[in-house]
Amino acid sequence: MNLAYIPSPSTGVVHLGPIPLRGYAFCIIIGVFVAVWLGNKRWIARGGKSGTVADIAVWAVPFGLVGGRLYHVITDYQLYFGEGRNWVDAFKIWEGGLGIWGAIALGAVGAWIGCRLRGIPLPAWADALAPGIALAQACGRWGNWFNQELYGRATDLPWAVEISDGPNRVAGTYHPTFLYESLWCLGVAALVIWADRRFKLGHGRAFALYVAAYCVGRGWIEYMRVDEAHHILGVRLNVWTSIVVFILAVVYLVLSAKLRPGREEVVEPDRGPAASDPATKDEAQDQAQDGAEGGAEGGAAAVKDPADGESGPKDDAGAGETTGDTTEDAVPADSETPKTAKKL
Repeated sequence: MNLAYIPSPSTGVVHLGPIPLRGYAFCIIIGVFVAVWLGNKRWIARGGKSGTVADIAVWAVPFGLVGGRLYHVITDYQLYFGEGRNWVDAFKIWEGGLGIWGAIALGAVGAWIGCRLRGIPLPAWADALAPGIALAQACGRWGNWFNQELYGRATDLPWAVEISDGPNRVAGTYHPTFLYESLWCLGVAALVIWADRRFKLGHGRAFALYVAAYCVGRGWIEYMRVDEAHHILGVRLNVWTSIVVFILAVVYLVLSAKLRPGREEVVEPDRGPAASDPATKDEAQDQAQDGAEGGAEGGAAAVKDPADGESGPKDDAGAGETTGDTTEDAVPADSETPKTAKKL
């Protein structure tokens, strides 16, 4: 008998009056905030402006959610379009079912649109966000715990997760694959941060490292899962996807390092005070006004009233000592104003 295990919640939703609060949705939302927070810090450290990551995430997140859901529905279509199934359930995203492959692919399209609008390079933005995405996945996987889904084979290990009877599941203790992947994603985030500091990764290589490292973990974790899935040559579809994406990420890492070594020096073009912080614009205007006033005072000090009997600044070439006619001699011949003043 297994005396130690991870209990599952009796329900994945809590009702606040008529409003349902779903644990799966909370995990996704928390993950998004963590990713944007860390991405913003890394973007500023790279020389970007605060808020740019969030502005682009406004495009990337909705695209990513749609892409993740589409990938899940397409690859597990039998859950929604099979005999006795209701196709309307395909829209119930709160019940779980987001494919990370589709989320990253379509999310990248949304990010590309946002980057184009801001005039910044997508690879640099992806590098800044890469470890944050891994942390978002680490948070999001706990949504599977709330829904009691995507667990592994039966086990009596002390850290097994307890699953209760329900639709398409049998009560027992199983490998908590959601926990394994969550911990793996934490390790991936730490790896990317370390490698980026150590090797100054740029031009999308930090993001490619995240993708490659995640695929390694997803491959062996996928083998442990017992939920229904399509198989190709006896291997789960997501395992094949992990292998293909891993190869593509490694190839990109190698080729990018050879073709575009180093890191981007400028990640966000300067839009000037008017396009950035209003405080910066006001400061620039104050400095310009101070400079104009200083110049006027300097000019007034250099030109004295003839009635004072003093001449202007001495010539460096030795105009030297002045006499009563010095003022006339020092003024160009074609200037009439000093002569008129003298005659008067």
